[in-house]
Amino acid sequence: MKRQAYQPILITDASRSQDDQLTSRQKRYVLMMGIRVACVIVGAVLVGVQAPLLWLWLPLVGLGMILIPWLAVLLANDRPPKDEHRLMNRFQQQHRDETPPMSLTAQERPHKVIDVEP
Repeated sequence: MKRQAYQPILITDASRSQDDQLTSRQKRYVLMMGIRVACVIVGAVLVGVQAPLLWLWLPLVGLGMILIPWLAVLLANDRPPKDEHRLMNRFQQQHRDETPPMSLTAQERPHKVIDVEP
């Protein structure tokens, strides 16, 4: 009978929870949309007071109003990348023997034999 493999999970290797990731992406989205609203208000105020260099400020504010929503949606839908070592561990586990070394007793574990003679 095979025993269950004991593989401890390190808390330092744990990724952030889905709820934490979603909350941080929502906060980033709301912040970027707030900046967009500020661009709209600044553009309206600049037009209302006939500010000097209006030909320069309006395209900059308009560019902010167009690019910020696009970037906000991209960043809100973006998840953090998967850790490379997690991918490597998964690959290594697929190519491992059926019984992992931790599930065997000390006597059952395979030992390396180094032959000195050629």
